[in-house]
Formats: sequence, structure tokens, C-alpha cells
Amino acid sequence: MSKPVLTIFRVIATVEAVTWAGLLVGMFFKYVVVRNEIGVQIFGPLHGAAFILYVIIALIAWNRLGWSLWTGVLALVASVPPLGTVVFERWASVRGRIERTAPVGDGAGEPAGV
Repeated sequence: MSKPVLTIFRVIATVEAVTWAGLLVGMFFKYVVVRNEIGVQIFGPLHGAAFILYVIIALIAWNRLGWSLWTGVLALVASVPPLGTVVFERWASVRGRIERTAPVGDGAGEPAGV
């Protein structure tokens, strides 16, 4: 059950980052280059939906994968800066902070030293 949640979390983290980048490019074109809103009109709603979906799946992953308070809070904070979700996912994966290491309910949901 935890592998699908982690996979979905990783996919949504990437989608959120890509839509954030698209929105930033759209805003650059809107305010600097051509004064056209099409990029913002497309990526604004896409990013809004991806952001909300990321927060929801991060909360679900936090619960189901037994993340520590620190890891869960960082996952949520990562949704604010552009590309933060991908940076968080890579950092947490390398450090072994988002993989489940023990079954839910035994109190050992984090690797040693976390």
C-alpha cells in the first residue's frame, strides 16, 4: 500500500514543479515580453490544481508512510517556492526520509537518526 502512495507523491511533486515553471514563464511573457495572458490563463489553473493535489497527497503520504513531523512539514513548505517539491523529493529520497522503513503502527516509521 505504501509504494503506490510514494509513487503518486513523486509524480505529483514533479507535476507541481512543472506547472509552477510554466506559470513563471507565462508571467514573464505577460509582464515583460508580449503582454499576452495566454500562458497565465493556461498554467494558472493547472498550477492551482497541481498545488492543491500536492498538498493533499503530501498529507496522505505523511500519514501512510509514517514521516516524522520535520519531514512532513518540509514536504508542505516545499510547495511554496518554485521547483521546491522536486528539490524536497530528491533530497528526502537521497536521505532515506520518505521511504517507509517499518509497518504503520509500530512507531518506527522513520529511519534511524531522523
